[in-house]
Amino acid sequence: MAAPEIALIGAGRMGEALAYGWLRSRRRPEIILVDPAPRPLIEAMAQEENLKLNPRAHPVDIAVIAVKPQIFYKSVEEMADWVGQDTLVVSIMAGVRTKQLLSAFGTSRIIRAMPNTPGAIGKGMSVICASESATKQDIATATRLLRPLGKIEGPVAEQFMSAVTAVSGSGPAYLFLLAEVLAEAGEAAGLTAELAKTLARETIIGSARLMDSTGEEASDLRKAVTSKGGTTEAALDILMRGDGMPSLLREAVRAAADRERALSSGK
Repeated sequence: MAAPEIALIGAGRMGEALAYGWLRSRRRPEIILVDPAPRPLIEAMAQEENLKLNPRAHPVDIAVIAVKPQIFYKSVEEMADWVGQDTLVVSIMAGVRTKQLLSAFGTSRIIRAMPNTPGAIGKGMSVICASESATKQDIATATRLLRPLGKIEGPVAEQFMSAVTAVSGSGPAYLFLLAEVLAEAGEAAGLTAELAKTLARETIIGSARLMDSTGEEASDLRKAVTSKGGTTEAALDILMRGDGMPSLLREAVRAAADRERALSSGK
């Protein structure tokens, strides 16, 4: 059986990670890169790996849509040229609903996925949902295609994708912000800027690895480092008060989920 022909529409960091993963697979697909302004790295990849870059559009076996939703709404007619009646469409766009993809492309084989930026180094988290007409094989194919990005959950009902986007899709930014403000707080407490940044960065990296390696609940790990009457407890009394981190994160996730829903209208 011939290897499937995949059009990767959008060759940003996530698209790049996917392409490299497919190139390393035992059954390498025929990869077409579609990007109106490809980065030099993508141009080099296409040349070194003998990949087609921006050829004339034609229906392919699989179309992976990896552009921002705003670009999708502006360029949907051009993208549709890559999709035939039997094409499997895998979308990693926030906010673009299955019904919109069905209407835009005229194929019933639709899989939506929400990855996150750690997927660029194979440490991401992706969640998928599928159209009613997508088969088990379609879901298995999409899962295999997304595996280079990291772990995968689903399929889940589409109603959960807004919350998924708000928690894991946007979640890395929350952690990066924590590293920023923790470093700033350390500097305000008297540390040099460089030392504060190093301590904040390595503490977050090490804590994530500890949680991953032990498999313990985050709440249990938090309690384990919090001694009665100690320094950590004093800090957590501030962070966990009524207007503290739990309340702020609930509000932030709700705002992100609301924004994801608004994107479906092209706003």
